Amino acid sequence: MAARLLVIVLFLVGLLAAGLGVPLALTNAYANQLELFTDRLTDTIFYASLAERPITDADTTGLTADLTRYDAVYGVAVLVVDREGELVAASRRPAPVLDDAGRERVELALANRRSEAYPLLLPWDDRPMVLAEPVLVDTEVRGAVVTVSPTTALRAEELRVWSLVAAAGLLALVMAVLVALPIVRWILRPVRRLDEGTGRVAAAVLAGAGAEPVADGTGPPELRRLSVSFDRMAETVTQAYSAQRAFVADASHQLRNPLTALRLRLSNLEGHLDAAGAEDHVAALEETDRLSTLLDGLLALARAERTAPVADVEVDPVVADRLDAWRPLAEHTGLQLLRNGRRGLRAAAPTGAIETVLDALLDNAVKFSPRGGTITVRTAATASHVEIAVRDTGPGLAPDELERATGRFWRSPAQSNVEGSGLGLAIAARTVEVAGGELRLELPAGGGLQVIARLLRVAPEAAGEEPGGG
Repeated sequence: MAARLLVIVLFLVGLLAAGLGVPLALTNAYANQLELFTDRLTDTIFYASLAERPITDADTTGLTADLTRYDAVYGVAVLVVDREGELVAASRRPAPVLDDAGRERVELALANRRSEAYPLLLPWDDRPMVLAEPVLVDTEVRGAVVTVSPTTALRAEELRVWSLVAAAGLLALVMAVLVALPIVRWILRPVRRLDEGTGRVAAAVLAGAGAEPVADGTGPPELRRLSVSFDRMAETVTQAYSAQRAFVADASHQLRNPLTALRLRLSNLEGHLDAAGAEDHVAALEETDRLSTLLDGLLALARAERTAPVADVEVDPVVADRLDAWRPLAEHTGLQLLRNGRRGLRAAAPTGAIETVLDALLDNAVKFSPRGGTITVRTAATASHVEIAVRDTGPGLAPDELERATGRFWRSPAQSNVEGSGLGLAIAARTVEVAGGELRLELPAGGGLQVIARLLRVAPEAAGEEPGGG
């Protein structure tokens, strides 16, 4: 943003410099050219008056001598032509050759018309200034006097003025940078602190701590007030989020004891009810089990949202341990657990995070895979991440349900009859996000659902990885 503000300032200063310098340079160039034109026009008229008698008498010896002396002093060639345009006298031999514009001015002079001022001669225009005035004898045109003036000095002066204007413009730009840079930094310092403070607020919310204030009393008054308002908002947000998380954890923990007591009381009623009440007794026990599962999920979600120190974790032992833990249940339900992919990977994650993610993903896969299906756990690596993917052979999800599947308590309408709380994928997603990674859901070819947990990779060159299958 500082660069953009400096560009705007430089653009405005450049416009101001151009608006002042260009007209000044043009005015100076026009004035110098008009001065030269006036001087040469006066001299041309003077020699036109001197040439009246020599042209009439055909004796141009004295006139030629005067023209030669004038040329020697001022470096301006002077030509005298008769009414047919033939050369009568010249200040130098050979006489200069006129271009089309010069010959046109001679024709105008022989038609008894005065020379008009030249348009502005630019520094790269090396044409001479040609003026022609008629020689009149008793108001009759007998010839014309032509002066051919070099414009080298005029163009050099014009180039010098343009150079001074350009140098002044550059100096103005440099001064604008020197003056504007501290001002821009002063203006943008609160904005930069606000930008940094936004990231700190997100980290503080995850960590359950207070965010460092961004207001430091510097910057424009409007931005100082904005910084103070931001600090109040950040404090309110972090306190509200911490209170919400604490309430979920405390409520879940406090409800476990009465729920356990209720479960025991309901269990003690078994065998003391008649046939009519036995069915309601079984339903009540199922509801207490469901509530217990829900409270366990809420506690796990509250723990997943807490920031914990990140450690260097070996992926292989964790994956092998969780596969061994889930294999008996999978085999009991007629499922096959497979492991493939790259071995020897190391990931940056809090202690126990990978176990939590794998438990949630494997629990989800076991629930929704039909008997005889396969659950595959694959590990892979990119330049910066370790990927742990769990794929099942269940019914999968609709494409428009993939983004909603990690929401709390969300369940697909097509799977509402499957037991669960709808917190498994939410717990896995929050655990991975707290570790700095992401959870991605895909619909692979061949059906089913594949959930990929991407975690930051640790020292791939020094980890001693060995390629595996897949």
